[in-house]
Amino acid sequence: MPKNVVNPEFLPILEKMPSFDGLSGRSLPEVREIFMTSVRLIEGKPLPDVEVQEEYIPGPAGAPDVRVLVYRPRTRQPDAPAMVYIHGGGLVSGHPEVDDPKCQVLASKMGFVIVSVDYRLAPEVKYPAAIEDCYAALKWVHDNAAQLGINRDKVAVAGESAGGGLSAALSLMARDRKEYKLAYQLLIYPMLDDRTATKVDPAPDFGEFVWTRSANKYAWEAYLGAAAGGDNTPAYAAAARAKDLTGLPPTFIGVGSMDLFLCEDLEYGRRLMAAGVPTEVMVVPGAYHVFDMFVPEAELSRRFMEAYCAGLKRTLGL
Repeated sequence: MPKNVVNPEFLPILEKMPSFDGLSGRSLPEVREIFMTSVRLIEGKPLPDVEVQEEYIPGPAGAPDVRVLVYRPRTRQPDAPAMVYIHGGGLVSGHPEVDDPKCQVLASKMGFVIVSVDYRLAPEVKYPAAIEDCYAALKWVHDNAAQLGINRDKVAVAGESAGGGLSAALSLMARDRKEYKLAYQLLIYPMLDDRTATKVDPAPDFGEFVWTRSANKYAWEAYLGAAAGGDNTPAYAAAARAKDLTGLPPTFIGVGSMDLFLCEDLEYGRRLMAAGVPTEVMVVPGAYHVFDMFVPEAELSRRFMEAYCAGLKRTLGL
């Protein structure tokens, strides 16, 4: 896919962004270091009206505590909405600090109390460690609702890329376990379907930039501990594998037109709508994977955030 298809606002940073093509166990330490570097690249100034606190919360049974970052508006609202935020990184890299600018803006702009999860990564720890860590964070938010000053009926889950996939899986898990009810799922170019790693049709040119097919295949197999695209991938690992999408919370799915995940995201949105789930889908023209993280000031990045913030406000009555 030629670079002239890329939106002009997203082109300059593309020259500086690494490709994850050829991701492997040998190159993984370097990729994780790239994530640390990317934090410094996109770091913004701390917002004065948001406080950030690191916490260690109880993990799943028999597992270590889970580190989270808690973002709270300094001016407290009673019964504030809450958000469990899940970072990206292909299930094999990343950490909550990558999303620090976005979480600060959402806490400030929307009044959310945000709990951003530092879940365990593959291949050191395979499925279901990451999703169970995220569920532990959801449990902690509900168990500590009074202390956090949040409304249990206004808890959303959100994340980008692998974090979007984990958010979708967390929504399925919450629906099925019936312990907590989510009010909204915000899926930002989510990584939903391990089968994308094993097929090239219908769009062999998608995923040329940033997150590529080879990276996707390595990441899925590191997380699953098995070949991607097999018959037995659980829905809590790859949400697109779920046969029944009824009863899920209202949903926003956003993805770029050049993203490897475009087809799987559109298909998941179609299936959500067919299941009667209120669903908004936004495709950003000329956008590659994680475009908004690295060029947040671009007009299309701003419109993207405005669209999902509007969806949150409308659904949560903010």
